[in-house]
Amino acid sequence: MTKPLYETVAELDQRYVLPVYRRQPVLFVRGEGAQLYDEQGNAYLDFLAGIAVCGVGHCHPHLVQRICEQARTLMHTSNFFLTEPQARLAQRLCELSGMEKAFFCNSGAEACEIGVKIARKFANVVKKTPDYEILCLEGSFHGRTMGALSATMQAKYQEPFKPLLPGFRALPRNDLDALRNAFSERTAAILLEPIQGEGGIHPIRDEYLQEARRLCDRYNALLIVDEVQAGFGRTGKWFAYQHAGVLPDVVAVAKGLGGGFPIGACLMRGVATEVLQAGEHGTTYGGNPLACSAALAVIEIIEQENLLENAAQVGAYLQARLCELRETGAPIREVRGRGLMVGVELTQPIARAVFQKALEQRLVLNAVGDTVLRLVPPLIITERDVDEAVAVLTKVFQEV
Repeated sequence: MTKPLYETVAELDQRYVLPVYRRQPVLFVRGEGAQLYDEQGNAYLDFLAGIAVCGVGHCHPHLVQRICEQARTLMHTSNFFLTEPQARLAQRLCELSGMEKAFFCNSGAEACEIGVKIARKFANVVKKTPDYEILCLEGSFHGRTMGALSATMQAKYQEPFKPLLPGFRALPRNDLDALRNAFSERTAAILLEPIQGEGGIHPIRDEYLQEARRLCDRYNALLIVDEVQAGFGRTGKWFAYQHAGVLPDVVAVAKGLGGGFPIGACLMRGVATEVLQAGEHGTTYGGNPLACSAALAVIEIIEQENLLENAAQVGAYLQARLCELRETGAPIREVRGRGLMVGVELTQPIARAVFQKALEQRLVLNAVGDTVLRLVPPLIITERDVDEAVAVLTKVFQEV
């Protein structure tokens, strides 16, 4: 008798894939819009979007068409040569972000890693301050490569891999006095997320970002913003820093940029564009024609379908419905976030149990820590989808 597909895949995964992920007992085989489908044809409402990646939904026809067209034409040449999609995408990203140059890579960690390299060389060569510091925020997450990990101020990620790179200093988030006291001539840069994702969906206040910009100008330091999770329309603007009306020196992007296709980028302006010279950084796959065509299609979809406005409106509705749920007695301490990047702080350490129960009810979300649920659905979701998700959560809270 032939084994069910789920059993076959689970056995192969257990035997051959490095066990660094906590797999859930679901096998997804297809996606469409805001829905995922398992091998038995069951539909799941996706409020995770591949961890804030599939912003335009699963298998959007325009994105699929552009990927197929480019795959039939040219997929890879290396960065020794010019390709049109890369140049076109660099132009669009600079126009949308206010930056001047783009470097393409393959992930958010790589994008942050480039920001760290720029800051370190800036301190050594431009500021001529070998005894420099890069300021970061407590609870931050910038990636798992060694440079990005050294800037990730969470012990659970750092401890197994020490010693880390020196020169990073943690500050309490949203503490203006601590921020002002930390800056000095030794400060090379401050690296922060406008909304901390893996840290529990903690928005950084607009006035904090504005003060960071002012202090960077005063002390000739770089403002590096990690928009890997918050960027590309998730908060109702192209980039979350735009809510504060500031302009960073370096911006790291990935996740939503490719709509599911792997691509990252480090965007920069001003002196940050002059730090790295030919041969000092590079990548084989970064900015290949296939990935760049996918990203261009994502930008077109966001513009054509008014997804920035939808993220703002439906995100506000989502937060309002969750607050209503709290008023009915659900174990919710706080609802926070911006647009469709929402965190639900629970009154009890039951976030992982809620996540698993919700999955059984065919709602996909996830837990960041013991007490926080993360909801980062596709930007295409509707108020009807929100109502369905809240109905599931209502039932799950009663069970848990």
